[in-house]
Amino acid sequence: MQTASVPAEIATLIQLTQQEAEKETFPIDTPIYQSAKKEPLRPILYAGNLSSNICFFGRDLGRDEVIAGQPLIGAAGTLVREGLFSAIHQRPAKTKQELESVLERVFLSNTVPYKPPGNKAYTTAVKERFRPFVERLLTLFWQGNQIVTLGTEAFKWFTPYGGRGAVNSFWQQGDDRYEKELKVTLTATIFRDSNTGGK
Repeated sequence: MQTASVPAEIATLIQLTQQEAEKETFPIDTPIYQSAKKEPLRPILYAGNLSSNICFFGRDLGRDEVIAGQPLIGAAGTLVREGLFSAIHQRPAKTKQELESVLERVFLSNTVPYKPPGNKAYTTAVKERFRPFVERLLTLFWQGNQIVTLGTEAFKWFTPYGGRGAVNSFWQQGDDRYEKELKVTLTATIFRDSNTGGK
């Protein structure tokens, strides 16, 4: 499940993503999906609130994400959730249920909605193959405009949306880059059944 209730339009996007995955094989950690009794080619596109202003954007899925059926719920994702809960409530979460409540205030997604074998980053070719579906998610369905990227792979996914060389130049700054923001303009690839959106 992506959220408690998946809008029909997103259900269609999930279906289209799965259809793309079925067209041609690519590396996927099938044993993890099988042990979790999950369909390996069923994408895990997002978790959280589509109306949230902020998105946390990671690289790809891990074992815990496949089991839970949502992004950013493993070790790194838990730190993000704990930090958010603490910032909102000025105290640590006491239960997993309390920690899950942050999904009402945030949107979570990844560069690729699948788990790679051995937790190695997906190749550029795989990222580009699924880019149109992630673009569509971020531009047509998510309502916010602030994205926090988690790591190099996630940050550089946005290279096509910045000015020429802007993303790489920004990344090459010192550690103070973590206190700055970079404006990019997201666009969605045109699908035959609908128009694009922009952000």
